[in-house]
Amino acid sequence: MEDYVYVLDYFPQGSNLSKKESTCYAVGESEFKLFEIALKKDVAVNLEDKIYVGKDPNLRKEIDRVKRRIGYSNLTNTAVVTLEYVVRNIVTQDQKKFIRFYNESQPVGQRKHMLEELPGLGKKMMGDILSARSAGAFKDFEDLRLRVSTVKDPIKLIVKRILQELSEDNLRRYIFVVRNERQ
Repeated sequence: MEDYVYVLDYFPQGSNLSKKESTCYAVGESEFKLFEIALKKDVAVNLEDKIYVGKDPNLRKEIDRVKRRIGYSNLTNTAVVTLEYVVRNIVTQDQKKFIRFYNESQPVGQRKHMLEELPGLGKKMMGDILSARSAGAFKDFEDLRLRVSTVKDPIKLIVKRILQELSEDNLRRYIFVVRNERQ
């Protein structure tokens, strides 16, 4: 369940689908679910704003209701561009959660390791990460960068995977994005 979302695009006069009320597209902070949200009357939001969408109505300052889940293909060009920045910020702010992937990922078969699911990460880089990790868990992304010279931007690798999981419907595994059948 998402408690907070980040605004990806804002339609003060309503979206193409609903012209009656002020709406926005947003991405969830913890499960990366995509939403169309109806805003309260006379409320304006900005791109990348973090807003509460959880169950407590007293904390719902900006939103009237969550209208529906949407898929990546429903996003506007503005939302797609903003999504990359927002996802990078989420990953950067919650390093503890995402560094855990580098520390705890395991093989998923005889020939493939979960680390290889990250776009741009191949066997050599995977071997370097596993070798460095055997000396102790990575504390944060900077520690990973310092200990594994072949990994220049560990945040970018995770962001690319999250964007891939959001935009592609036929992946074998979804590591970071919670999927549902209605997308």
